[in-house]
Amino acid sequence: MNDILPTETPLWQYLEAKIRDVLSRYGYSEIRFPIVEHTELFKRSIGEVTDIVEKEMYTFEDRNGDSLTLRPEGTASCVRACDQNGLLHNQIQRLWYTGPMFRHERPQKGRLRQFHQVGVETFGMTGPDIDAELILLSARLWRELGISDALTLELNSIGNADSRAKYRQALVDYLSEFKDQLDEDSLRRLGSNPLRILDTKDPKTREILLAAPVLADYLDEVSRAHFQGLCARLDAAGIPYKLNPQLVRGLDYYGLTVFEWTTDKLGAQGTVCAGGRYDGLVEQLGGKPTPAVGFAMGIERLCLLLETLAVAPKMPALADVFIVSLGEKAEIAALTLAETLRTAIPGARVLINCGGGSFKSQFKKADKSGATVAIVLGEDELARSVAAVKSLRDSQSEQQLIALVEIPGYIGKTFF
Repeated sequence: MNDILPTETPLWQYLEAKIRDVLSRYGYSEIRFPIVEHTELFKRSIGEVTDIVEKEMYTFEDRNGDSLTLRPEGTASCVRACDQNGLLHNQIQRLWYTGPMFRHERPQKGRLRQFHQVGVETFGMTGPDIDAELILLSARLWRELGISDALTLELNSIGNADSRAKYRQALVDYLSEFKDQLDEDSLRRLGSNPLRILDTKDPKTREILLAAPVLADYLDEVSRAHFQGLCARLDAAGIPYKLNPQLVRGLDYYGLTVFEWTTDKLGAQGTVCAGGRYDGLVEQLGGKPTPAVGFAMGIERLCLLLETLAVAPKMPALADVFIVSLGEKAEIAALTLAETLRTAIPGARVLINCGGGSFKSQFKKADKSGATVAIVLGEDELARSVAAVKSLRDSQSEQQLIALVEIPGYIGKTFF
C-alpha cells in the first residue's frame, strides 16, 4: 500500500476528470458505498474457491464478532447497495463508482495491495446492445486519453451455466490425462475451479491447453446469438477486437460476454480494464433476477500507461499570481489583496508568501510556483497605495506600479 504524493496527484486528477466526463456523456450516475462489507457477501458472489477469497482478502472480526472484509472488488458491493436501496426491480440503472480496493497479493509495478479502480455497472438490460455500449464507452475514453494504439480488446463468450457445466466436464476429462504435467495452481483448480486453468501463466500448462476443448463449441444457441449480436455491433462501430477462447475472468459470477483491454507496454501487468456480463449475481445475493453487465479499470495501471507512452499532461503550475510582501503591514495587505483577487477573478489561483523571508527568497518561491505574475508589496508601496506588478514569464516586460484599487482589473485584463 503506498502514498500518492503531490507530484503524482495531478495525473490522477486529470485521469479521473476524463473518466467522469466520458461517463456523464453516456448518462451514467455515480454511486458510493462503504469500503468494508460483511465477508459473506464476497464469498457468495466471487466464489469460495477463487484465489481472491482463499488467499487475498483482508478479513477481520469486529467488536461484535462479525466477520468483515475490506472490499477486494466493487461489483458485489454495488449489487448489495442497489438491492438494499430498491434501485433494481423493474428499473434500468447505469452506474459508476471509484475508490480503493484491497487484495493481499505479491506487490508488483502497477499492482499493489491497496489499488484504485473505477467500476461501471449496468442493470436491467438483457441484450448485447448494452454490452456493446460499455465497450464503446471505454474505447472512447482510450481515444481521448491518447492511448488507443497501445490497447487491444480481447473478447469471449463463456455461455450460460449449462454451457459452462458441459464444457467444465470436457475440460476436466482432458486435463486429467496430464495431471503429472500441470503446475501446482492448475492441479489444485482442476477439482475446484477448472475454468480458471485457462488463465494460467505457466508455459507448460499453456502448451497443454493448446489442444484442449474450446468453450465456443459448447455454447447454446441463445449464448451464441448474444455473442454474435455483440460482435456485429462492434463491427458496425469500427471497434477492432481479438477473439480469445481462453479468456474466462477470475470471478465466479460472470456468464456470456467477458472482455479485457490489454497492453504490451507494461510487462506482465497487461490488463488495464476488464469486465463482462453477470446476469445471475443479483439473484445469487438474494435479489430478484436482474440482467447486469459491467467492467472495472485500474487507475494505477492507466496512470502508468499514460506515463510510459509519454501522453501524460505536464504538471500544472501551483499558482497564477504570487504575492510578495515584506513587513507586517504589507503581509496584512497581501492577505486582503489575495482575497480581493480571488473574488474578482473567478478561478484565479493566488498564492501569498507566508513565513517571511527576503525579497530574493520570496521571488525564488514565486518562480518555483509557476505563477505567471508577481505582485510586490512593501512599506514604500503601501505608503503610496500602489503595488509593483512583474511578469515572471516574459523577461522583456518591465515592472509596473499600479494603484492598489486598480490591481484586480489590471491583473484580470493583462494576465487572464
